[in-house]
Amino acid sequence: MSTAGKIMSFRQDGNEICVKYEQQKLVVKVIRDDIVNIFVPYRTKEHYSKAIDGDKAVAKELTAEQKGEDLVIATDKIRMQFGENLEMVITRPDGTPLVRTHRQGRSVCGEVSEQMKQILESEGHDTSNLGAHDYPVQMMFDLDEGDDFYGLGDKTGFLNKKNYEYENWNSDIPQAHNEDYHALYKSIPVLFCKKKNDVYGMFFDNTFHSYLNLGKENPEYYFYGADDGNLDLYFLGGEKLTDLIEEYTYLTGRTPLPQRWTLGYQQSRWGYQCAEDIRDVAEHFRDLDIPCDAIHFDIDYMDGYRVFTWNDAKYGKPGDLIAEIKKQGFKTVTIIDPGTKVDPDYFMCKEGEENGYFATDTQGTTYVNEVWPGDANYPDFGRRKVRDWWGKHHKFLVDIGVDGVWNDMNEPASFNGPLPDDVVFTEEDEITNHKWMHNVYGHNMSKATYQGLRRLSDKRPFVITRACYSGTQKYATVWTGDNNSLWTHLRMAIPQLCNLGMSGYPFAGTDIGGFGSDTTGELLVRWYQVGCFSTLFRNHSAMGTRRQEPWLFGKEKLDIIRKYVELRYELIPYFYDLFHEHLSTGLPVMRPLVLEYEKDINTHNMNDEFMIGSQLLAAPVVEQGATKRMVYLPAGEWVDYWTKEHIAGGQYIIRDAPLDTCPIYVKAGTILPKYPVEAYIGTKEQKKLILEVYAGDGEYGHYQDDGLDFAYEQGAYNLYRFSHTGNGELKEKLLHEGYPKYEEIEIKYIP
Repeated sequence: MSTAGKIMSFRQDGNEICVKYEQQKLVVKVIRDDIVNIFVPYRTKEHYSKAIDGDKAVAKELTAEQKGEDLVIATDKIRMQFGENLEMVITRPDGTPLVRTHRQGRSVCGEVSEQMKQILESEGHDTSNLGAHDYPVQMMFDLDEGDDFYGLGDKTGFLNKKNYEYENWNSDIPQAHNEDYHALYKSIPVLFCKKKNDVYGMFFDNTFHSYLNLGKENPEYYFYGADDGNLDLYFLGGEKLTDLIEEYTYLTGRTPLPQRWTLGYQQSRWGYQCAEDIRDVAEHFRDLDIPCDAIHFDIDYMDGYRVFTWNDAKYGKPGDLIAEIKKQGFKTVTIIDPGTKVDPDYFMCKEGEENGYFATDTQGTTYVNEVWPGDANYPDFGRRKVRDWWGKHHKFLVDIGVDGVWNDMNEPASFNGPLPDDVVFTEEDEITNHKWMHNVYGHNMSKATYQGLRRLSDKRPFVITRACYSGTQKYATVWTGDNNSLWTHLRMAIPQLCNLGMSGYPFAGTDIGGFGSDTTGELLVRWYQVGCFSTLFRNHSAMGTRRQEPWLFGKEKLDIIRKYVELRYELIPYFYDLFHEHLSTGLPVMRPLVLEYEKDINTHNMNDEFMIGSQLLAAPVVEQGATKRMVYLPAGEWVDYWTKEHIAGGQYIIRDAPLDTCPIYVKAGTILPKYPVEAYIGTKEQKKLILEVYAGDGEYGHYQDDGLDFAYEQGAYNLYRFSHTGNGELKEKLLHEGYPKYEEIEIKYIP
């Protein structure tokens, strides 16, 4: 518990209120009437946010008055009461409770004695998580029985995070992940609480190692703790879950429109070990008529794993192979790791050493650890000069025709254990350490990559990153890292991707089929049926595992995989529209049902169904051997995508789901945009739009641009509004015209 003492005085300066306690300072800043920042400067006087760019505050009326020994601050949406020792109660203006600090201190349920700990340790058990130990930065909140929690990025386990504990410390863990893993590759400390009849959100903007225990320790409370830094809490006071996501992405930023081809299918493997491997894969896709837009090159394309180099011996002259497969319609995405080989003859090593661009030990000597190239240095991406240097070297990749960059191993990972806390990094011009900068290392690398590509080309940068922090969505796409070919990992992919979407990341995916271990034909097919609806649609696997290209499991499974890849290509305009929607609302593409139907208690723990936008519902099979599954349809009227049967919502149904069938449902009244299937996006300019119009009243906004550059920012786009009243007659209105219109709009009425 805090020992700040009593409130002594407060001072208001516009939308900011500085509160003086006996032994502490508190600053409350109203960002909007539905967003409030609560700042306690434990470590520094200033905010050090990597997630939030600029001052997001807008002028809003607020009141601040002392009531007894407490201070009450109120906006039109939120009422906050602060008391002794930073105690806090937040309600709606009418007094409806939202959140309150827990006053009784921590108490671990089932705590064991020191003697028992010794016995457990003698048997080899980990006892580090037993007992309550307070953190330098800590806030505890009462936990109500009806509270459910979402967010936190792609933490493992189920959609609802209640009764689990997590850590924010970006970690490369090669073992198969299960539901109780506390930390993986990403740190996205945003939490959304769905109460029985209300909602709220909290973003804990602190890059140090932090902890969230959501009722696992004790069902009476949940807490946030951090090893260092400040309490920099943004309270989100929207009235719906969708409001909270809008508020959070207003703060941390939204994903720019991607190049349209990046929404197509992408093929990868660690190891395509020579040019012939790449050619063989490319030819199979075209010969077998499986749409595919990109092939990824893993670490073997580099010369001795040296970044920004090319392995001529295995892949030919730089650019030749890329140009060759480009003629077949394939884009190229190359991996880049931060670890820079220690080699006095290597230009990146020489430049980095000469300019002091690498992290050092406390004595000023360049820090060395081991990753793929062997002994390696770590660029200090917290400095603008280093980011600019790193970004400009992407010219080599751009010049040889590379279309996207895939950042890996950027937690930062190493082969000789974690980097020590005292490794010296910088936060712009301020000397700091690894403990402070670890969780934003991947963020800063993604920023360097994105900005470098933006300066080198007029195309929208395509950057994929494994490690990130809140706000990285402005620069990069993400995937969930090194999963395994396990049914449990397929099942876990859905809540991971849904929570990533709620956490500000609409562009996300998993390694289809699983990265580690050997997949099966059945598992692969079912994973494609999920991947078809995830925004990053990529098959990726590890060296030494069974290869998992679509044609390696027999004709039956190949045909099914082709069916779902083709479905994805048909739906490209719908996905693209949802990215355009994200720019104004912050809403994700792939959504948990609770986001669309939060008052329906059946959706609160729905782990194996999801929405794509607000119009499509997918209920994939994620159990081995299953050929039927129970599907929950929320209230309303739904249409089975495959059979066109109309089904009343608000009920569970049993749906036949043989291997070739992923149950999909469309809301009645939906106008669903489609394109004709093509081998790759950009085969030819799409001059025809197909609209599937489902019986019922409905309207739909459709966005169209070149899907390539930033001309849309100057108005080079079209915005359509379609509507119908259930009789098959469609009305069209062009709200904005700045791009060549479709030559044909085909209407397919679905009665």
